[in-house]
Amino acid sequence: MRLNQANQLLEPGYLAFESGYMRLEDGSLHVASRTTMVGCRSRMIDFWFGFLRTTEHYKWWHPKDHVWCEWVGKRGTGAYVGGTHHVHEYIGGELMKLKIHFRPPSDYLDTSRFAEAGVGTAVCARVGPLDAPVWAGHLIHLIRDTDYGCEMRSRFWLGDFDPQELAPTPEARSQLFPDRVGAGLHKHCNEEMAYLAQFLPDLYARETRQ
Repeated sequence: MRLNQANQLLEPGYLAFESGYMRLEDGSLHVASRTTMVGCRSRMIDFWFGFLRTTEHYKWWHPKDHVWCEWVGKRGTGAYVGGTHHVHEYIGGELMKLKIHFRPPSDYLDTSRFAEAGVGTAVCARVGPLDAPVWAGHLIHLIRDTDYGCEMRSRFWLGDFDPQELAPTPEARSQLFPDRVGAGLHKHCNEEMAYLAQFLPDLYARETRQ
């Protein structure tokens, strides 16, 4: 699934590809992960991204892989769209220094279809290396509430560069994002969202009194 086909995630049920990674025809990587989050709700996911601000919080999310973070933008308001998260984290055993700029879901998805699709929220962002004025990918975490809590369907597209001339060919994109990056990101996402599901309900209740 290409990024411009992301509205396929709003169709009923599941797609043929829901977990793993694949190489797209333009040389970019597409990574998918699906997490069952017992006891969580979509509003808790929005709360978490609005709450997260310190390295300590970040390490709760993955005690082994998450190393450091800082936030550029307004914090303390519960809002995160428009802000940028700077992080150091291990993906596939390699330390990555990244920036994650959160964008409105409407930049990627037809939000008018959310209610019919049972989607409670979507977390969307542009991603790139922290130490360069470059963007290299996109992410979507789509959350559907269920009778047991919620499920998160995470999608990453790696290889959409700005500026485009950094990787003008499929071969260049494949070299910059080899298969090991897809395998490492798939594993990391599975693990960090499983960690999140363990502590988020109690954290939400404690911080919101709900």
